[in-house]
Amino acid sequence: MKMTFPMILTLMRIALIPVLVLFFYLPYAWAPLATAAVFILAAITDWLDGYLARRMGLMSAFGAFLDPVADKLMVATALVLMVHVPPPIVFPEIFLTLSAAIIIGREIAISALREWMSEMGESGTVKVGALGKFKTIFQMTAISCLLYEYDLFGLPVALVGELLLYLAAALTLWSMWEYLHAAWPVMSRESSQPSNDAASGD
Repeated sequence: MKMTFPMILTLMRIALIPVLVLFFYLPYAWAPLATAAVFILAAITDWLDGYLARRMGLMSAFGAFLDPVADKLMVATALVLMVHVPPPIVFPEIFLTLSAAIIIGREIAISALREWMSEMGESGTVKVGALGKFKTIFQMTAISCLLYEYDLFGLPVALVGELLLYLAAALTLWSMWEYLHAAWPVMSRESSQPSNDAASGD
């Protein structure tokens, strides 16, 4: 396997996860800023590695697999941290917990769906759409704001992040419905066919 610069960026994003956790739990006033900065850096590399891979002609099957995995690991880690130690939020904590569960659960479900659709030779049916990209933008911005916590130039950053996270959770459910709706014809076709075990009488 050839180690390319885009792949190094992807691996760096994974390596930043323990750094994110460390900064999150440090008992210093600058820790929230450092935590948010690490997450923002990871978000930038998430865009940059894909862009460079396409621009430089360095796309690979392993890179296509590793990039979304790194993204999901970073997002899931940040959400779990905030559920464990909630930032200063306005609405009851259950809304934060439910939003995190929706986002993480959706990523697991859609990843499994994509893998299954790929095995069926229908991977193009569940490719990333515009709605998924908007969801990612809101999600990354929300988490960055919530990790920072403090007001910035009079702007209630944590409140903005909280509202954006709820919006991202709503878009998450919407995009999951779109994926399932697109995959439903294939799922219906496969479920109506007898399995090999049933056909053989085992």
